[in-house]
Order: sequence, then structure tokens, then C-alpha cells
Amino acid sequence: MTSTKTLLLAAALAGPGVVVATQAQAQVSGIAVADPEAAVAASRAWQAARGQIQTTYKVQLDQADARRRAVSAELQPLVTAYQNAARQPGASEASLRPQAQALQTRENAANQELARLTEQPQRAQAYALEQISRRLNDAVQAAVRARNVTLLLRPAAALFSQPTADITPAITTELDRLVPTVGITPPPGWQPGQQGAAPAAAGARPAVPAATTPGRRPQGR
Repeated sequence: MTSTKTLLLAAALAGPGVVVATQAQAQVSGIAVADPEAAVAASRAWQAARGQIQTTYKVQLDQADARRRAVSAELQPLVTAYQNAARQPGASEASLRPQAQALQTRENAANQELARLTEQPQRAQAYALEQISRRLNDAVQAAVRARNVTLLLRPAAALFSQPTADITPAITTELDRLVPTVGITPPPGWQPGQQGAAPAAAGARPAVPAATTPGRRPQGR
């Protein structure tokens, strides 16, 4: 489990991928690489919003962090008991299922509890990210035009690329120009994704992580 005070992007932003190229080659061949999520994460608007969220919702985040640690301590004996049972001769999926289900039920309840505690900071994060993500495509297009790039792909798609091929910092610069600041208080009735592409509430990397089972997750044999 990661700290609830580390508000991270788990944003599902639509964006281009990557190919091998140096900066000089990109100017000639029109090929470059970029990580749009990293560009958003590095933007001044997001950095400021993250700090505001941590300050504004400090009480809720502290409560969630304390509860997360307590849940981890509560779940650890159950995990250990499950792992010990799984090592016993003759252990099977059927014999381990009751323990696995009990552990999963307890973990799900803890996640729901943490979700309630962190609902406000989660919404604040989603609102801030949505405001930035609305202008992400504009920022990408501006950076691409300035460098005569005709093909822009994500880094994960490349076997190799030189750091000089990366125009992610240029996209961040454009975002800073287009979205100098954002608010963290959603208007009444606002829901994530209403206007433009909104980041998924944390997807791979939640702003305020839910409780997770210590050690390996129970699985039947």
C-alpha cells in the first residue's frame, strides 16, 4: 500500500505513443516520443492543485492513512494463516476457499470504508485533472507543430529511444501556458467525465489508494 498523502495520477488520458528517434532526427523525419501522463503530472497547475488538495483535505487524508495502516495490521494475520494453510500437504482450492473468501470480504469492506473517507479529495483530484486534460490535446498539437513532428508515439511502444527524442517537457510547457491554474472545488452537480476526457479515478495509480492485502493476494491452488 502506498501513502494516502501521495496524490498520484491514475489518469486514463488518451494520447500518442513512441518510436526510436533523436531530437535531430525528429526534426528531419517528423518522428518523436512523448508521455502525456508525465506531461500532466509535471505541469504547474497539477503540482499546485496537489498541494492544495493535501492541505485542504489533510484531516480526511490523515484519517484514511491511519485507517489504512490499521487495516493492514488487521489483515496480516489472516494473510499469514492463509499462506500457512496453502503450504500444508493436500491443500486445494476447495479447502482454501473459505479463508480466501473471508480475507477478500474483509479487504473489500476496508476498501469501501477508505473510499468513503477519501471521497472529497478524490473528487477534487478528478476535477483538477479534468481541467488540465481538456487542454492536453491542444498542448500536444502545439508541441508537435513547433517541432514539425508528424508521428508521435508513447515510450512504452519503443525498444529504444534517445532522451533527446522525448518532447514530453515541451508538452508540459504548453500545458503551463494553456492552463496556468485549476480549481479543486467541483461545482454543484459535477461528475467526472462530463466535459472532455477525464482521468479515471486513479486507475492504475489512485490519488488516495484503497487498502490492499499485505503480501501475496490469496489464490486457491
